[in-house]
Amino acid sequence: MRHRSLFMITTAVTAGALTLSACGSRDDSGSDSGGGGTTVVIGLDAPLTGDLSAMGQGIKNSADLAVKIANKNKEVEGVTFKLEALDDVAQAATGQQNATKLVGNNEVMGVVGPLNSDVGQSMQKVFANANLVQVSPANTNPELTQGKDWQSGKKARGFKTYFRTSTTDAIQGPFAARYMVNEKKFKKVYVIDDKKTYGAGLAATFAAEFKKLGGEVVGTDHINPDDKDFSAVASKVAQAKPDVVYYGGEYPAGAPLASQIKNAGAKVPTVGGDALFSPEYVNLAKQNAEGDFASSVGAPLETLDTAKQFIADYKAGGYKGGYEAYGGYSYDSTWAIIQAVKAVVEKNDGKLPESSEARKQITEAMQNVSFEGVTGKVGFDEFGDTTNRQLSLYEVKSGKHVSVSTGEFDG
Repeated sequence: MRHRSLFMITTAVTAGALTLSACGSRDDSGSDSGGGGTTVVIGLDAPLTGDLSAMGQGIKNSADLAVKIANKNKEVEGVTFKLEALDDVAQAATGQQNATKLVGNNEVMGVVGPLNSDVGQSMQKVFANANLVQVSPANTNPELTQGKDWQSGKKARGFKTYFRTSTTDAIQGPFAARYMVNEKKFKKVYVIDDKKTYGAGLAATFAAEFKKLGGEVVGTDHINPDDKDFSAVASKVAQAKPDVVYYGGEYPAGAPLASQIKNAGAKVPTVGGDALFSPEYVNLAKQNAEGDFASSVGAPLETLDTAKQFIADYKAGGYKGGYEAYGGYSYDSTWAIIQAVKAVVEKNDGKLPESSEARKQITEAMQNVSFEGVTGKVGFDEFGDTTNRQLSLYEVKSGKHVSVSTGEFDG
């Protein structure tokens, strides 16, 4: 049976500090809340159930691990961190409701998530109005940090409370396009997307770079990701005879789409972004996943010295399921919030200011956060985007995603 910690909140008026005392139970995520001192709650939003739950649970577990490590090592003297995880079911409306709930909890000093860019978009203003910092480990649509006109060069940051540790589709799409043209020598592509913020944006950046490099887009289409039968689109792809298919969307629809395209006679690889980079893609497409590609942010964690301790700790933690594509970024997003809290506590003689002022100062501190994280150097530019522009491309070989290219995009 799960228990919620009961908190007695006392405001030390003369010191202007917020003091929280906990009863030392365990929260809903399983993180130890400890006892005594100041408790800081880190919220988390991700799809914890539904089709994308494998990725969502990896995000939650990795954030939980960061909280546990911070508490174990007493990363912030006198502060105990607690994780409150909410399920958005990959729905923007639910994410917005979760954002409102987290804002209403005065103990929440930062939020990790979400997974989906359209969900992130729905949460931004809610958090901005409350000066509550948000760090996504997975949102990749450039518009979230650089505004609607980013492609024209007119970049404008809309929300100073929004940050992300994953790089954007502005470089993820072109990175894959360069490999397809320069390395695979593909000249014709059929582009499909799911009409969502992430998928449509990613497909557009891939197509633009593919054409820029001399390739031809022989057809475009959109699908409803809730459908299961994509035979009509698959037939059109087969008739267009492309060298490759690019899909902007997530693996629950991407895998059956790619499989049905091959079954329709187009024996060509399907390429997608980080939302296809999951073992679940192979589980769904089975043998038809062979030869397909997925780009993802950063380098493979298994190749990074900075990730060795995270991988060992995750395995030792006994978490159900893997850390998936965004585990390292979720850990780093959580750790960034912890470091921002640490900066504010040190600035205020070892205490947090009262709730609203603490949130404001933590958001300001986030802009200057810099540390060596699981995924490499963690820091943020003037838009709140990560300064880590490294990317990888994976090909499905013998039922597993295998890295075939890693580098920093220079475009």
